[in-house]
Amino acid sequence: MQRFVEVDLSSWTTLGVPVRAQELLVLEDEADIARWLERREAAPMPELVLGGGSNVVFLEDFAGRVVRLATRGRELLGEEGGARFVRAAAGEPWDGFVRWCVTQGWGGLENLAAIPGSVGAVPVQNVGAYGLEVGERIAWVEGVDRDTGLAWTLSADECGFGYRTSRFKAAEESSRVITAVVFRLPRDEPPRLDYPDLQRWFGGRAQRVSPADVYAAVAEIRARKLPDPRVQGNVGSFFKNPLVSPAVAERLAALHPDLPRHPQPDGRVKLAAGWMIERCGLKGVREGGAMVHERQALVLCNAGGATGADFLALARRVREAVAERFGVELEVEPVLVGREGVRSLERA
Repeated sequence: MQRFVEVDLSSWTTLGVPVRAQELLVLEDEADIARWLERREAAPMPELVLGGGSNVVFLEDFAGRVVRLATRGRELLGEEGGARFVRAAAGEPWDGFVRWCVTQGWGGLENLAAIPGSVGAVPVQNVGAYGLEVGERIAWVEGVDRDTGLAWTLSADECGFGYRTSRFKAAEESSRVITAVVFRLPRDEPPRLDYPDLQRWFGGRAQRVSPADVYAAVAEIRARKLPDPRVQGNVGSFFKNPLVSPAVAERLAALHPDLPRHPQPDGRVKLAAGWMIERCGLKGVREGGAMVHERQALVLCNAGGATGADFLALARRVREAVAERFGVELEVEPVLVGREGVRSLERA
């Protein structure tokens, strides 16, 4: 276990905001988890578990301990019922794991290519892209309760997966720490190409498309649309696409016929947050060093020297503009962290 004190966190997150934490622990193997739990008892303080740092915004210095899960390991557990079961440690880089599966010839995750972050973080947010949510491919999740030290396992059905959410986001579940994820990858399922970008990319070639083809296409499409966090700090989509009632969707469609709308299985309708932000004329708008990306309005990026306060001000400005024009409240997607822990946009 590596331990750092009074550490600058800018290089530990993809946003690159210069904030400090009182302590940083880097856990590299299972024995380190036990050492961390001992450290918690010896020196209690506010605490935040961090994966790849690609979905967190530190608004100010954090007066506590950041725990970075950097455990590695990936393996094929076996095959059953027309599926492969593949286990990955929480600290495995997500895109590296997806690419490894594709290299083995194992399809199922290729639509989620080129997403920053770690394996342990993807179930929390139920990461989704290009027509697939990761919860659809999860068999079970393994972890430890940091308060009791007891191991736990939850099936996919027990994880409460929904649009960009899971039970792991609930405050009462905060003691659960994910240590590994087991994926159920179908052996003979055809590639999922119903997402519009993939339909345009492949045209009528669906019968000849491999998982590697889909991985390459998604990576290229994302590179064209989204800024690389290694070049320009960002956390991907800053706002969730809002889910509204059919009545609200119909009202907005009458006023804005070209507003993208996607009916959901539960009867609600998903709207395009990026489209609404763009229609508010906010592309390229800045608050200090924080900026709405000039190509993709759903992304707020670090244009240079941004602070957490800059991102807070810009997020509020965007949300207020969308609410005023469309009557829809946008919800922030990344985790906002204040001095003593997680905050909401309203309470930050």
